[in-house]
Parts: sequence; structure tokens; C-alpha cells
Amino acid sequence: MENQNNPISRNGGFNSAAGIETESLAKNFVSNVMVYMTAALAISGVIAYWFGTNMDLLRLLYNAEGTGLSIFGWVAMLGPLGLVLLLGFRFQKMSSTAMLATMIIFSALMGISMSSIFVVYTSASITTTFLISAATFGIMATVGYTTSTDLTKFGSIMMMGLIGIIIAMVVNWFLQSATMDYVISGLGVLIFTGLTAYDMQKLKQMGMQVDSTTEMGNKLALMGALTLYLDFVNLFLFLLRFLGNRD
Repeated sequence: MENQNNPISRNGGFNSAAGIETESLAKNFVSNVMVYMTAALAISGVIAYWFGTNMDLLRLLYNAEGTGLSIFGWVAMLGPLGLVLLLGFRFQKMSSTAMLATMIIFSALMGISMSSIFVVYTSASITTTFLISAATFGIMATVGYTTSTDLTKFGSIMMMGLIGIIIAMVVNWFLQSATMDYVISGLGVLIFTGLTAYDMQKLKQMGMQVDSTTEMGNKLALMGALTLYLDFVNLFLFLLRFLGNRD
């Protein structure tokens, strides 16, 4: 007698009831991820614009001499990295409510740290780059969700490339090479475009096994939102180096 709980039937086809249920779980999970990610981007965007267009707030990020970052500036710069590490290491012990609060603080600090783009680039070029980034992200996320091709090996290559550009950015911080900066930016665009598809496929597969209404499902959705948020923001910032018109 055929097991009705098995999504694969004996004739090689999918058990329709199990297949529909699994697909529904995935859709609900990914929907939650996208809601959290969109909310985080909205918080970052509003705060970045608020700080970036208000000289009094911008001055809070720099010391009295204007030669370096203030304590608050360093908190805004390094705080997001610390919160990402906190979410990763304390995932099992933190509640979904605590994780959500941490995500909100993370999004706000990211907005503050990115506020300088409104000083460096024109508002028109920031808007154009954002729209291009959103379109690229949406296309690659759709590809990742719908493709039947396993992107695991592709994702591993992208992760190795990411490590490579991080090392290159550290080196170029000392060299200050404009050519190397453009090369790094180009590779960054390619890598985060690819990672968007890979991460979306990974989240879909995760969602097939998780009930998004549970505490664990909500926590995983928050971590998924953080992953896609970082993909989008990095894609946007690397693109801005190419497309942004400086004031």
C-alpha cells in the first residue's frame, strides 16, 4: 500500500497532497522572509536619508576636529557586524522577539553607517541605482526560487569569491588603487547577484521543512531575512560605485 505521507509515489511522480503542502510551507516561509527583509531595508533607507541630509546628525558621526569618527560613529560602523555575530552565535538561545528587536537595531545602525552616500552621490543616481539593484535582486531571487538546478556548488564558488574580495578590499585599503577598486566592485556585483539566487534556493528548501508559524520557523525567517538583506545592500553598494554620480 502506498504511503500517503511520502511526497514521492511509486511510479516516480509526486504525491499531490504532500507536494502541495510542502510548496505551501515554502511559500509561507519565504513570504515571511521577504516581509522581514523589506521592513529592514525600509528602516535602513529612512534613517540613511534622515542622517545623510541633516548636517547636524552627520556631525555626530565625526570627532570635533572632523578628522575621524566619533565614538558614536564607530558604534554605527562596527555595531552591525557585532549584531550579525550575536544573531549567529546566540540563535538557539534567543527568542524570536529578541531576534526581531536585534534586527531592528541592526537595520537602524546600517542606515546610519550608509548615510554618507547622500553626501558623496547625487540623490538621482542613488535612486536609479536602488531601482536597478531591486530589479536585479528580484530577477535572481525568482531564478533561485523557481530553478530545478542545484545551486550548491555554484554557491560554494560564490562564497570563495566573497572571501577573495574581502581580502582584496583589505589590501586595497592600504594601496588605494582606483583600478583595483573598480575590479573589486565588478566582482562584488557578480558575486552578490549569484549569492541572491543561491540563498533564495536555500531558503526555499528550508521552508519546505519548517512551519513558519512556529517559534523556530519565525527565527529561521529572521535569519533568512538578514541573509537576503546583506545580499541586497552589498549588491546596491557595489553597483553604486559604478553608477553613482558624485556631487
